[in-house]
Amino acid sequence: MLFIKIILREIYHLCRKQGNRRFLWLSFWYGKRERYLPLRLKIGGGQWHIPDALSFLWQYKEIFGDESYRFYTSQSKPIIYDCGANVGLSIFYFHKLYPQAQIKAFEADAKIAAYLRENLKNNHIGGVEICQKAVWIHDEGVEMQSDGADMASLVSAFDSSQEKHPVPSIRLKTLLESETEITMLKMDIEGAEVAVLEDCAEQLPKIQHLFIEYHAYIGQAQSLSKILTLLEAKGFRYYLSNPHQKEAPLVNHFPKEKEATMDLQMNIHAYQSIKSA
Repeated sequence: MLFIKIILREIYHLCRKQGNRRFLWLSFWYGKRERYLPLRLKIGGGQWHIPDALSFLWQYKEIFGDESYRFYTSQSKPIIYDCGANVGLSIFYFHKLYPQAQIKAFEADAKIAAYLRENLKNNHIGGVEICQKAVWIHDEGVEMQSDGADMASLVSAFDSSQEKHPVPSIRLKTLLESETEITMLKMDIEGAEVAVLEDCAEQLPKIQHLFIEYHAYIGQAQSLSKILTLLEAKGFRYYLSNPHQKEAPLVNHFPKEKEATMDLQMNIHAYQSIKSA
């Protein structure tokens, strides 16, 4: 019966991969935990100190369940730029894929950067260059706003009562100019992605694989087309996935969660297309 096939397919999809099974385990033990309370846990051979269980849980699903950052290269020491490294789950994953990878990690929030350093040390991941600055279009510093867990944004996306605080910034374009090739660039910079990608436009052909988390904040103009147009112009193929599917989106314009700040989040997986001789 079609009904049985559908049910079994969903169960199989959720349980066939180790990452998803561990995500289910995390959901069972920590899904109801109060928000914004620091926690220490062990999972998948890793030891973690985290500021918020729920956000870590969904990060784990995206990285180890969905494997959104998985890429292939024949290089033994690929160069990886992790823009928005957070508490280090993505670096842990990259390190498992390519133990000798040369990783440059960028995390603007000082509190989250402290978790990142601790987690890398506890998981014996060395050789990672950590830059505690916001990836941006200049080096003059910016003001950021935090959600109280592990997300900070240059965009005024959260409660207006939450204060902004100054952080140093670094121009990604300048760093890319010094590289001949980037194997993987992951960009999760909470609303700054459009401006940074446009600033780096001429350097994008150096990048083999690119993951971008696009954010459209409620009440602000959407600009997904700018990213896609830029990728097309620079020879990329891309695939789009939405981690937060809506039912009846023409009716349900906004998320049901009261604390939600975005009406669209899109994951963009891009890679250089094969050029004909």
